[in-house]
Amino acid sequence: MSRALALLLLLASFAAEAHKPSDSYLHLNIDGARVSGQWDIALRDLEQAIGLDANADGEITWGELRARQADIAAYALARLSVSGDEKNCPLSVTGHAVDQHSDGAYEVLRFAADCEAAPAAIEIGYSLFFDFDAQHKGLLNLAYQGRAQSLVFTPEQSKQRFVLGEMSAFRQFLSYGREGVWHIWIGYDHILFLISLLLPAVLLRQQRHWLPVTCFGDAFWDVFKIVTSFTVAHSITLSLAALGVISLPSRLVESAIAASVVLAALNNLLPVVSGRRWVVAFAFGLIHGFGFASVLTELGLPRDALVLALVGFNLGVEGGQLTIVTAFLPLAYYLRASAFYRRVVLFAGSVAIVAVATVWLLERALNLKLISA
Repeated sequence: MSRALALLLLLASFAAEAHKPSDSYLHLNIDGARVSGQWDIALRDLEQAIGLDANADGEITWGELRARQADIAAYALARLSVSGDEKNCPLSVTGHAVDQHSDGAYEVLRFAADCEAAPAAIEIGYSLFFDFDAQHKGLLNLAYQGRAQSLVFTPEQSKQRFVLGEMSAFRQFLSYGREGVWHIWIGYDHILFLISLLLPAVLLRQQRHWLPVTCFGDAFWDVFKIVTSFTVAHSITLSLAALGVISLPSRLVESAIAASVVLAALNNLLPVVSGRRWVVAFAFGLIHGFGFASVLTELGLPRDALVLALVGFNLGVEGGQLTIVTAFLPLAYYLRASAFYRRVVLFAGSVAIVAVATVWLLERALNLKLISA
């Protein structure tokens, strides 16, 4: 029981981070010696950092935001540096706006950096919110002569250097692939949905009891069908949404993703679908694809290499997904015959996943904050 409680507490900690962790979106365009930029920063994060809600009524008005624009610019630009060929390029504000992203309102800070000459290499330093939020990430989209490259700033990677002449379509492909891997690894709801479907893969349901499979091949092919169905489904909607063919409200998508996790885990406790979980993987994978697409859209798709970036991101998602499956399956197969696997991993683990995903569902559907980060 103590092990089950520990597992429940561990998974419950994911609820504070849910699907959309703290991100900012930095877009830089290099044109000769001038770098023009746009930086989208979540108002909720700025409220935590410097305080925007002057009357403490729980809402940030345009007047309150406008009154703090100078403070926002000073705070943000003090945590960003741009250097060309190892020489500092001074930053200056060129405008302010407000935009709506999938997870709320963002301050749009427009700025410019003037270098002494057109640089051959550029270095960017980023430290926004790292002093109080180790999970924060800065998503950069860098454009130069029709080419674009994307990457993520983290506390461990707060400085990035680009040799501009080496930017190519292949490097675009690799950079979007890395973002796909990173997104699946931090997409806890995607991971828990997949794990919920995989947990029974090393077991057979007979006469209302879970029994261990007799050979690894049976478990492998069950996992193969689940992962393939999930991949095909989310690849379809990821592509359609990223290309603008289909668009759904973000709250609906993220609420449906949370609901899919709840239902997949409940199916382990009260099995309704036991032999064809790949059908469940495909059906809900269509919804998860819209979630992947929202991140790819925020990163920005380069027009000249749109298909290449889309394929790279999708392959990155699959690579990150396969890493999780490769780590899970051998261990699950080894433990499949034990009471520990049935009672703690499968039963208690599914209960914990239901609890976490229910919190996500309530937060997303009702726009609530039940667990503080």
